[in-house]
Amino acid sequence: MKFEHFALNVTHPVAMGEWYEEHLKLKVVKKMEEAPFMTFLADESGDIMLEIYNNPKGHILPLADMHPLTVHLAFVSENPTSDKERLLAAGATEVSDELLKDGSRLVMLRDPWGISLQLCKRAMPMLKSQRL
Repeated sequence: MKFEHFALNVTHPVAMGEWYEEHLKLKVVKKMEEAPFMTFLADESGDIMLEIYNNPKGHILPLADMHPLTVHLAFVSENPTSDKERLLAAGATEVSDELLKDGSRLVMLRDPWGISLQLCKRAMPMLKSQRL
């Protein structure tokens, strides 16, 4: 099996999708202009997607109230300092900035809607595409 996407039922999918596209550099693969405003956003590899939408059939989890270690979206960052500053200027808020014993750096932010985002610069890359 290959991972295709992770889906979030959110309150503001249109604004969130636009913010993720502009500031996280995700690319729209498919987008509905009417309810439930389903939007599939792919990372730069084009192999992994995030789906966001607002569908009243499902619950909207209180992600902004959850600890970032309960659920977060993690992104590879070659320059966590620059990415953190850029995202903070775009409305994100900082939660933590850690340098691990192995040399990895993990920056935890919250997007403007309170969803936790992690910027990862691993000492030893974990994704196969980064090890090539």
